[in-house]
Amino acid sequence: MTTSLSTQVSLIKRIKEQWQVYKRSQRGVIGIGVLAFFVLIALFAPLFSPYDPFKRVDQPFLPPSKTHILGTNDIGQDILSELIYGARISLMIGFLVAFSTVLIGTLIGLITGYYGGIVDEVLMRICDIVLVLPNIPLMILFASLLGRRSFIVIIFILSITAWPTVTRLVRSTTLTLKQRTYVEVAKGLGAKDFHIIFKHMLPNVMPLILATMIFRTSAAMLAEASLSFLGLGDPTKKSWGMMLHFANVSGGWWANDGKPAYWWILPPGICIAIVTLLLSMIGQALEETIDPRLRERK
Repeated sequence: MTTSLSTQVSLIKRIKEQWQVYKRSQRGVIGIGVLAFFVLIALFAPLFSPYDPFKRVDQPFLPPSKTHILGTNDIGQDILSELIYGARISLMIGFLVAFSTVLIGTLIGLITGYYGGIVDEVLMRICDIVLVLPNIPLMILFASLLGRRSFIVIIFILSITAWPTVTRLVRSTTLTLKQRTYVEVAKGLGAKDFHIIFKHMLPNVMPLILATMIFRTSAAMLAEASLSFLGLGDPTKKSWGMMLHFANVSGGWWANDGKPAYWWILPPGICIAIVTLLLSMIGQALEETIDPRLRERK
């Protein structure tokens, strides 16, 4: 009990110290602040959305105006409302895929790195097979085979194609950690393997996991947008990728008197780019927080 409490206190102290270092990065603070704004918009979409994004509220292909700040789409739906509600699905998929990917990759990486032997060989060969396969064609193949257009399916597809990268990172760190003195002492005192893995190794891998999760969120959002743009998303839900898909297939490129309806095409793409940039800023700041050598180069 005393050891467990001491470990928790030590972890909390370490988190506070890391946060103090992180706050020194201006881009990291800006990244978290602006991303929090997007998350807030997504969580309280009904409060910020001027219209119901699923209902026709005016004439099709209206340009931006006071009534419709970003105009309307091909069936008269308000594009700003679509954009606000689309943040929910796009961010949710990004965070859920990142969480599931990191969870799977971390568990496999810890187990293979700690135990080694035949377990390591089998799982690493599976990992190698998935890594050498091209991601986008593999995701398209899975989406076609599963057949059902659902964002749950999208999350599943993105998760099972992305875990090997995380596994390799965690495994390499675990191989180093298991040589440390405190692990040998724990073994000598009779500590069980799972206790060593989850009480001693996992806390030391956690900073790497957090940084990896941020980058995986960005990659998942881009992958979802790609699949949705190709028509493999859920057409009954609003996401930034599905907005781009419908703009592409429903006349968005010539709706403005033969010219592209920029108010329909640009906003979802810009939002995806901004959130991806914010996540990159946060991820780089986390890497600098974890690795002092990166801070020394600045």
